Amino acid sequence: MLDRIDRRILGLLQQDCSLTNVQLAEQVGLSPPACLKRVRRLTDQGYIDKRVALLVPERFGPSLHMVVEVEMVSDQRHVNEAFANRVRASAEVKQCYRVTGEVDFVLIVMVSDMSAYEAFCERVLYAEPNMKKFRTLISMRREKFDTAIDVDRS
Repeated sequence: MLDRIDRRILGLLQQDCSLTNVQLAEQVGLSPPACLKRVRRLTDQGYIDKRVALLVPERFGPSLHMVVEVEMVSDQRHVNEAFANRVRASAEVKQCYRVTGEVDFVLIVMVSDMSAYEAFCERVLYAEPNMKKFRTLISMRREKFDTAIDVDRS
């Protein structure tokens, strides 16, 4: 069970994981050894998956973000799992959600241009024998992007 200090640590690390242990300890009111022990415990217990740097895609040249809705031929576990494995292996797919409703999967795809998206479609989507159809929505502008979860919900 997470206490108030654990939640504060997680919230601060979501905002800036480059904080040193000393800085983090100061902000949560613990000694550095006690803070480090909590961070290690939170990691060991699976609350912290990994620490990453979020890059600015535009600094690396033009890019297109696509939201792709995929409908499978049938709703069978092995069919869905095979497709999920295919998209996990694709570098262009940044997020993949198995969803309920009219479609089976929603993908967030990032490519440099339409030619790259066409190549992705050929290699991943059209190559999937159990895909019935897909629909692509092209993002014109990202209005919000947030990776943080609400650590105070329970």
